[in-house]
Amino acid sequence: MIKLLSLSLPVFLSPYIRALMASKRTLLLCLLLLSLCLSVSTISSRGVRLVLTHVDTRADLTGVERVRRAADRSHRRVNGLLAAVAPSTAKTLRSDSGTSATAAVHASTATYLVDLAIGTPPLPLTAVLDTGSDLIWTQCDAPCRRCFPQPTPLYAPARSGTYANVSCGSKLCEALPRSSRCSAQEPRCGYDYSYGDGSSTDGVLATEVFTLGSGTTVHALAFGCGTDNLGGTDNSSGLVGMGRGPLSLVSQLGVTKFSYCFTPFNDTTTASPLFLGSLASLSSMAMSTPFVPNPTGARRSSYYYLSLEGITVDDTLLPIDPTVFQLTASGRGGLIIDSGTTFTALEERAFVVLARAVASRVALPLASGGHLGLSLCFAAPEGRGPEAVHVPRLVFHFDGADMELPRGSIVVEDRRAGVACLGMMSARGMSVLGSMQQQHMHVLYDLERSVLSFEPANCGEL
Repeated sequence: MIKLLSLSLPVFLSPYIRALMASKRTLLLCLLLLSLCLSVSTISSRGVRLVLTHVDTRADLTGVERVRRAADRSHRRVNGLLAAVAPSTAKTLRSDSGTSATAAVHASTATYLVDLAIGTPPLPLTAVLDTGSDLIWTQCDAPCRRCFPQPTPLYAPARSGTYANVSCGSKLCEALPRSSRCSAQEPRCGYDYSYGDGSSTDGVLATEVFTLGSGTTVHALAFGCGTDNLGGTDNSSGLVGMGRGPLSLVSQLGVTKFSYCFTPFNDTTTASPLFLGSLASLSSMAMSTPFVPNPTGARRSSYYYLSLEGITVDDTLLPIDPTVFQLTASGRGGLIIDSGTTFTALEERAFVVLARAVASRVALPLASGGHLGLSLCFAAPEGRGPEAVHVPRLVFHFDGADMELPRGSIVVEDRRAGVACLGMMSARGMSVLGSMQQQHMHVLYDLERSVLSFEPANCGEL
């Protein structure tokens, strides 16, 4: 009897053992979901501070080279934004697949980079911070069919214990623009993003653990695992989208606000802070202006549009038709605040008026700025440096808020050549508020109230 009982015991208990194992799996799943909720809740309530570095601080460049590179990137960036607003003229790669999505950003026009970590164990990741797009992506060795050079090792999904593919039927997959490369043979969610400068990323949407700042981990964050990538991203390994769409970092974290403070353009040693969640806060003296909704809907809803109503030089409000800056019903025009454009680009009709007003007040001979990539430049007085050039007071008037720019946010200088240039450029079809004109300011994006706030700040001390 005892022998029979010993043989029968596992059979008798097997339903309970299976139930126990199932309950353990359920418990593990619950713990995973709980950890995700806790990490997101921690970011929202306690906040996270990240460090941004200007892309050119990692290269040995002269001041003139920094300005020229910034001008070239700004031109390409604005052209890419214009191409996205007018998709019929946008350059799209792999159009024969029927799945390409023309992205609203140039992958190779990075301005600020952020250091993160991905996977278990965590692998360091340097990515472009971009307020003009949504997708988070990095190059993946899964294996990688085509990858451009990057400063850190390729992320390998097989070496991480927390990598998971996103299925075609998931909400995350549906959030991709024209994402469906799905079939019975390929149930994973594929994506294909092509950028206006000829770069692109092609791969699958997946989830992974990301480490932000000093040890804050976020589980099941959706990202693009790119295995066929063309172009480059200025010494980075991918891109972190901070736009208004569902796949951006801020949307996935569920934070209601974020802020940054850009240190001076020519400061190669001081990093710029980025705050997520409750750490993103300004004083009661900050000025605020509402974001303008895009009437065309989701296709370009990632951008942060502002209502620019006029520009003052010294004490004179310039005679610029306000409609120059307005966003039309078709989604054209308007002004975008952008982290990836260095020099502010004003719609051509506005830039011409501004340039004339500035030139008349500087009262110095015009000089060639071709070597800097800028169009309005002045010769410094003989025997004196370009910092001696008088720069008029410049104020951007937004809906409900005035942004007065300090001298360092208006001009860039070539001290050796004795040239000072207006750090802005002309564009046709839209305007973009660039990062140089945002420096020396703490800028807060309140996503819940749909408001942008800003105030002067010593960014290196935040």
